[in-house]
Amino acid sequence: MTVSADAAIKSGLSWRRRLVQRLLYGVNIDRAAKSRARVGLAILAFFIGYAVIAGRLIQLAAAPDNHTVRRAADAVSTARPDIVDRNGEILATDVKAASLFGEPRKIIDVDEAVELLTAVLPDLDATELRERLSSKKGFVWLKREITKKQQQEIHRLGIPGVGFLTENKRIYPNGAEVAHLIGLVNIDNQGIAGIEKWLDGRGLADLHMAGLAVDRMDKPIDLAVDLRVQHAMRDELIAARDKFKAIAAAGLVMDVRTGEIISMVSVPDFDPNNPKEANDPTRINRLTTGVYEMGSTFKALTLAMTLDAGKATLASSFDARTSLRYGKFTIHDYHAQNRMLTVPEIFTYSSNVGTARMALAMGVEQHKAFLRKMGQLERLRTELPESAEPIVPKRWGELNTVTIAFGHGLSVAPLQAVMGIGALMNGGMLIPPTFMKRTEEEAAKLAVRVVKPETSDKMRYLMRLNAEKGTAGQADVKGYYVGGKTGTSEKVVGGRYSKTKLLNSFTAVLPADKPQYLLLIMIDEPKATPETHGYATSGWNAVPVGGKVIARIGPLLGIEPRFDLPPSDRLILAKGR
Repeated sequence: MTVSADAAIKSGLSWRRRLVQRLLYGVNIDRAAKSRARVGLAILAFFIGYAVIAGRLIQLAAAPDNHTVRRAADAVSTARPDIVDRNGEILATDVKAASLFGEPRKIIDVDEAVELLTAVLPDLDATELRERLSSKKGFVWLKREITKKQQQEIHRLGIPGVGFLTENKRIYPNGAEVAHLIGLVNIDNQGIAGIEKWLDGRGLADLHMAGLAVDRMDKPIDLAVDLRVQHAMRDELIAARDKFKAIAAAGLVMDVRTGEIISMVSVPDFDPNNPKEANDPTRINRLTTGVYEMGSTFKALTLAMTLDAGKATLASSFDARTSLRYGKFTIHDYHAQNRMLTVPEIFTYSSNVGTARMALAMGVEQHKAFLRKMGQLERLRTELPESAEPIVPKRWGELNTVTIAFGHGLSVAPLQAVMGIGALMNGGMLIPPTFMKRTEEEAAKLAVRVVKPETSDKMRYLMRLNAEKGTAGQADVKGYYVGGKTGTSEKVVGGRYSKTKLLNSFTAVLPADKPQYLLLIMIDEPKATPETHGYATSGWNAVPVGGKVIARIGPLLGIEPRFDLPPSDRLILAKGR
């Protein structure tokens, strides 16, 4: 480049830029010097950045305990939304509770600290406390969730290195009333069962991990359960369990139009405020976690299948004159009539033989296909994480169809059976159960037609007829036009059906002409009493319990009593025609 060209370039530069160049490189610009200066600036920038980082690390190292405490506070100050029933009653909520922590590096006299703390908190293990306070850690928990009085007493002690953090503690104001439905949380306020666990699976746990759930979450979770109905159900089930000396009892109420679970109780239950009780294996939720052979309750499904397929009508008759024999197995009726029985008689007499012959008229494959369509052969999925797989025969032959037709040989969750029978009552639509509030319009989008509307009319007629003339008579509460089906199944003990250990159930629909709710009552291993004249079958215990529950919850559900209604053939069948 010529001198004149270089001068021209320089003349085009602003005076400010020429000044900077002259300060950095001198009067005569040297490109090598210019490159070295740039490298020097880069080194200086990196040095300043690393110096800032190193300074921050030194600052944190100088005060590690405070930083640890602050991180612990961030970790525990997470919140959960309130859970309320369909009427806004609080079922679960957060309250603030103090927790005691220690900073071992600041403890002056460990033995003195242990002696003073154990005097206020005698349930603390002195040896374990001493080990924690003697460690080299910056932060240790000493006791979570202490009372206000304990906090004040410890504060007055003035022990260096001991402090308090405010945490969110989950409480359940109604105790065991809704235990199996709500579930519970662990010491860190994380859901470990029931709706509480479902909440974490829906993203609440991720909010906690991200530190975004640091205060009360305003929007509550609205459940479909009605606390008033829940209380009445639980009250009657506890009384029934005591009266019949049963090992357990359970019950639920479902809205057949929406699939909402209005009530679900399984006793013995537990108090979620005392999490240790939840570990007792006898306190499981028998309605979703347990699977059982549901007995004659399943006959409703068998009759609906045959009627819907056109293989029989209400006027059809089936041979129940003698028992059915399959090799070494004999199928007989508990109340044998030893004659041809019509379809309504098969239902009201609860004939095993008649029901088996109806299933055989359909065939094995059609029977399996129908039960699969009704949701009985696969695990039922709801908001509750706790649900069990049905126990289905690996090799399903004709004998399996015969026994499953009247409720033996296939084990399902009771809620699963209720879902299927609910479809037979509501006009033929299978609606997945839910523990959340749901409108009829929302339910309609999920519903699947499984039987014809006229089949539903016939099944409602049979349910009501069984309350008028059959085994459900003791649940026929006046004014509610109840229909129902009993179920008594022998439990399997040591690979054999026991004659003394029974699982009794009663399924009721109300009102039978305009179905709104389906009720299930289960009593596990009831004993005969003088009042039952030595009988322990469903009609003597589950049915009267169901009647007591209906009498109490009918008004709560807003069902207006109607009296002097005509019998089922004139009301339900006539309306269907």
